[in-house]
Amino acid sequence: MVPALQSPPSTAPGEHPARPDERRFRPEVQGLRALAVGMVVVYHVWLGRVSGGVDVFLLVSAFLLTVTFTRRLESAQPLGLAAYWLGLLKRLLPAAVVVLLSVLAATAVFVPGSRWRSVFDHTWASLTYRQNWQLAGDAVDYYALDSGAASPLQHFWSLSIQGQVFLLWPIVFASAAVLVAVTRLRPRPVLLVLFGTVFALSLAFSVWQTGAHQAAAYFDTRARLWEFALGSLVALALPYLVVPARVRVVLGWAGVVMMLACGVLLEVQQQFPGYIALWPTLAAAAVLVAGRTDSPVGVDRWLSASPLLRLGDASYALYLWHWPVLVLWLVVADKPTAGMLDGGIVIAASVVLAVLTTRFVEEPLRSWQWPTVQRRRTGLVAALALALVAVPLSGWEYRVQAQEAAVQQQTSDDNPGAAALAPGFRFRGAEDALVKPLASSLGAEWAAVDGPCPDALMPADPRLSSCVRTGDEATAERTILVLGDSHSQMWMTALGAMATQNNWLAVSVHRPDCRFVDAPSAVDPECQGFNDAVRDYALELAPDAVLTVGTRTDWSSPAEEVPAGFEAGIAPLLAAGIPVVGLRDTPRFEDDMAECTALNATDPSACDVPRAEVLAPSSPLAAVADRVPGLAHLDLTDLVCTEATCSGVVGNVRVFMDRDHLSKTYVSTTAPVFEQRLRALLGW
Repeated sequence: MVPALQSPPSTAPGEHPARPDERRFRPEVQGLRALAVGMVVVYHVWLGRVSGGVDVFLLVSAFLLTVTFTRRLESAQPLGLAAYWLGLLKRLLPAAVVVLLSVLAATAVFVPGSRWRSVFDHTWASLTYRQNWQLAGDAVDYYALDSGAASPLQHFWSLSIQGQVFLLWPIVFASAAVLVAVTRLRPRPVLLVLFGTVFALSLAFSVWQTGAHQAAAYFDTRARLWEFALGSLVALALPYLVVPARVRVVLGWAGVVMMLACGVLLEVQQQFPGYIALWPTLAAAAVLVAGRTDSPVGVDRWLSASPLLRLGDASYALYLWHWPVLVLWLVVADKPTAGMLDGGIVIAASVVLAVLTTRFVEEPLRSWQWPTVQRRRTGLVAALALALVAVPLSGWEYRVQAQEAAVQQQTSDDNPGAAALAPGFRFRGAEDALVKPLASSLGAEWAAVDGPCPDALMPADPRLSSCVRTGDEATAERTILVLGDSHSQMWMTALGAMATQNNWLAVSVHRPDCRFVDAPSAVDPECQGFNDAVRDYALELAPDAVLTVGTRTDWSSPAEEVPAGFEAGIAPLLAAGIPVVGLRDTPRFEDDMAECTALNATDPSACDVPRAEVLAPSSPLAAVADRVPGLAHLDLTDLVCTEATCSGVVGNVRVFMDRDHLSKTYVSTTAPVFEQRLRALLGW
């Protein structure tokens, strides 16, 4: 999504138009870019889907870059890599900087503090063109803070991949120049071999990784290189392709129809970028091969229409603006999706901002001659653009870090947490004490543990590599094994405090959304196999007790139940003489409790939810424990909610870090009562 091409000079009278591969400006390509960005915007705003338009962008950008460098290579001109890269930064950074600064300003005003850390990280990643790797890490990291709300800078992933390729592709051309000089071969065949190899290797990797871990593959540069390579191959092969005009008319329209149908017929976000992504990229390639048909019914005539060309001129800025405008509007309106009316307003606002950015930022800087006189000046302009974002962002981060450090100095009297729910409690802290943790720190509020299990404790089965522990296995007097999903593991903070104080060992092996049961999971097909493996590990470890969550709550509903297969899952442990402690689950909320408390900092009680709306009147596990010998029931609900209400802040501590997980800070305040009740149940 590089800044748009400029309109061409008119052809002099009597001159014949150049062949499509020789023309320096191809209006149908500009129209193709406009069509692609239109697809992206419409699908994002109104359909909540991915269109395949980004894949077209990637291919077209490589096509244009290849045409430029091939022309230089074949005419023995210097490639001018340094000048190219500096010029690229001069063209790309200004508009991106305007959008990044705008997002930071809007975040400070409208976005709850619980998302600030994420915006900080994504701003740095976008500014340094590594946003795709940031998102790939989030995709494989269950503990990336609740991603139910999208980042306003998430769309920079494709710009980051594009930037990485704009760094890599000229190096490929430089390598080709060396090969041409050594072998005396013609440049084009050498380039065809190089990019053909990249295409084959990257496509093979993409197919494999998409099957193995599609969420990470979607953002992986290596899995996307073949789309750029295909664009390069089209540019290189175009002079050799002699296609009759009538066939090119059909080819062009077929390509456009395939492009438009892609997002409707395919689940792009769940299937790309494997071989399925050949659909939109080959469709775009067909339009490029069709080129100018000189036919009144050719698709190039439509793609070259003035409105599409004007939209193509602003396509880069429109792509930059549409996503943050959409996300920030949804935050302000407190809506999950945009309707037809407000979606239309989002699109209109994005177009206006794109036109203004193109007119008053991109175009003046593109025509500014001072930086082009010397490379040093171009580099200075690029560095200044980077600093315009880096300086205020660093200052904001420093301020947040200082606040977080100040909160850590507060005493337990300032933040008693669960102790505030005890009968007769009286607050003795400072009146101006801050709620702990700060909303900006919630991303680090997962369960506290000492670290991964050492070799002596690490299960042999690679599926159980999530094993973590607190305590010393060599000297521990007792061992507690925590099994299940994150709702079990979040209690490791309290167990860890007990383990440290009593010379115990607390071990946790978990899998997200995988309760410890002996039954197939509708959410995770691999859950049952994981539980079989973890059950074998538990029998081998022979802990003094196993702790797991034995009920499952529902989102903003009192429909709490004991999961199917729970009794069968724990039966082998009980048969081996290992006592099992079944915890009652904690409530789940449709709305993010942490965000609510951040937005209502002066009155967190506005986030209170009646307990009867999120929990059953009594724990359904109690009856099971009464009839199953060896199963103890631990209900800690009174440490989280009152008899009437579940709150987002208790005892000046944030209870929840998202919609359903307790913060480790809050769990730590439950440790004294947790230990007392656990000892009583186990007779320790």
